[in-house]
Amino acid sequence: MNKKYPKIFEPITIKRTTIKNRIAMTPMGTNYGETSGEMSNRHMNYYTLRAKGGTGLIILENANVEYPVGSNGTSQIRIDHDSFMPRYYQLVENLHKFGATVAIQINHAGASASSARTGMETVSSSNIPTKIGGETPRPMTKEEILHTVKKYGEAAKRVQAIGFDAVEIHCGHSYLMSQFISPYYNKRTDEFGGSVENRLRFPRMVLEEVRKQVGPWFPIIIRISADEKVEGGNTLEDTLEYLEYLDEFVDMYDVSCGLNPSLQYQIDSNFLEDGWRSYMARAVKDKFGKPVMNAGNYRDPAVVEKVLESGDVDIVGIGRGLIADPDWVNKVKSGEEDFLRKCISCNVGCAGNRIGVNRPIRCTVNPSVPEGDVYKKLRVNKNCNVVVIGAGTAGLEAACTAAEVGCNVFLLEKSDHLGGLSSFISDLPNKRRMKDFPKYLEARASRLNNLYIFLNTEATIDKIKTFKPDVIVNATGSVPLVPPIKGLKENLEAKNVSTIFDMINNYNAGLYPDELCKDKEVVVVGGGSVGLDVVEYFAPRGAKCTIVDMLPQIGMLADPITKCSMRETHDKYSVKEYTNTALQEVKENAFTVKLPDGTITDLKFDLGFNCLGMRSNNPILSEIEEAFSDSNVAIYNIGDSVRARRIMESTMDGRAILNVLETNGFIDLDPIQK
Repeated sequence: MNKKYPKIFEPITIKRTTIKNRIAMTPMGTNYGETSGEMSNRHMNYYTLRAKGGTGLIILENANVEYPVGSNGTSQIRIDHDSFMPRYYQLVENLHKFGATVAIQINHAGASASSARTGMETVSSSNIPTKIGGETPRPMTKEEILHTVKKYGEAAKRVQAIGFDAVEIHCGHSYLMSQFISPYYNKRTDEFGGSVENRLRFPRMVLEEVRKQVGPWFPIIIRISADEKVEGGNTLEDTLEYLEYLDEFVDMYDVSCGLNPSLQYQIDSNFLEDGWRSYMARAVKDKFGKPVMNAGNYRDPAVVEKVLESGDVDIVGIGRGLIADPDWVNKVKSGEEDFLRKCISCNVGCAGNRIGVNRPIRCTVNPSVPEGDVYKKLRVNKNCNVVVIGAGTAGLEAACTAAEVGCNVFLLEKSDHLGGLSSFISDLPNKRRMKDFPKYLEARASRLNNLYIFLNTEATIDKIKTFKPDVIVNATGSVPLVPPIKGLKENLEAKNVSTIFDMINNYNAGLYPDELCKDKEVVVVGGGSVGLDVVEYFAPRGAKCTIVDMLPQIGMLADPITKCSMRETHDKYSVKEYTNTALQEVKENAFTVKLPDGTITDLKFDLGFNCLGMRSNNPILSEIEEAFSDSNVAIYNIGDSVRARRIMESTMDGRAILNVLETNGFIDLDPIQK
């Protein structure tokens, strides 16, 4: 037991249910379910890994109580029929074997459903879409409201019969309960709208019916958006008032925040500090005297311990952090803090996949979310020497993975440090969480006696040959793209225009203090993630920012949380946006652009940035291919060296070294693929 964190490992009892520690896995959609609404095998394994990793309370993702009208997503799990009970029973039985307490969140999506997926018109309290551009729902009739109340009760009865230890009712995040509770959505004039009492009538009826079905000793948790973070929505003070109408049925509060228009506070942006929401939980706890659970970018066990010790929070919810590392609890317990694979709050593989493009969740830092690191049980069947060129995230992941299955790995890095572009970008203030990933990879590498790291070492053919490679991994990354636009190259060389690399070097050199940024004209060409990073730095410091892109929207390919955060920043600081606008020429102090109507104009700047993307950088790949063309050496090009992509793809490429080893007869993956 790690004695540094006694509060984390202190049990807590809710009603008659005891949770072994103070860490809960919060409910998060996965898109792992079958289209029938049943849990898949990958689903079962995903949750089992988190229980095995020591998590005290696991709350399953939201299960639909009324199909199809209440459905959220294309593969949401269901609990609206008895036929789904056996699979849940099997899962709960598995999780209990590892000492986890298990709950499930039951929910109706309301207007957050999609008629294109359900084949039905969406319903809500009123005809207000849950977000800008969302579907306009139909207000529910009283008969429909009463029917839905019964559906919640039936679902809760199943939850108890299955063997779950508690049930959570979702009353936040722009789902149906929230659509009645929040004045942002609820514009009704009957007994279900208007006053606080009326807006809470439907949720109160639901909780009353659930309590009736499960009895007095079965714990009921409700998840709330304590501060909706939208104009016209509920504030924390409003929430403390409306909870008076629900409190008699509640055993624990899961205190969250935000609605769909404020998604960056609901699914925390990377710049929000560990535990930033704990004051909301404290306010609820102080008023109602009941246990409170709270999530909010918790990553650091010292922060978790501190907030538990303060009494602000009774149970700390970790969501994306347990996607990143299912063994978070056990690693903290055994004192392996340096070995935590911390979530970097990028929101790319989780929210970006599920909410953004309807894919199953993935993770930037964890390439094996549902299956776990089962490959570590395998070993190569003969000697295998692997040379990896480049120690960015792709190269490090490949090097560590190969070494962990028994290869002799030689990692060559021309700079004096590990981590590549991830370490570099994370020097920016709002990107500091990103630094945790290369730190983890470095700690992982340091444990491997068969991984040899050579810093300040330029890869040459002669150098590579000294290691007698069986596999060569090229992971040399990317560099800023410089298209053949008039004046661009010349002005980059003259330092009149900067790349993101230049910007970070200048920031580290102290050239962008807050007082010098104020009122500077900053023009950024390129509205992708790099361009947004530049604006994200300068706009809050008082610069007059302009961003230009050829696409119809700025940040068009970003994940939903980044888009919401971007919109908040751009609106707050009056960032000028030029879309469908093409760069024509670069001058010493101006970008010449072509506007959508064909007009040519100059956008003058004090600081100009070329953020037109990145391109693969392969200084030695062709030489390697030629030098080893008449041998059996396998050459594997990965990460940004293939093409400029996100860290997530680079990490997956690194892990896929296993497939290269299998193809070349060094390992058999069948035992872990069955």
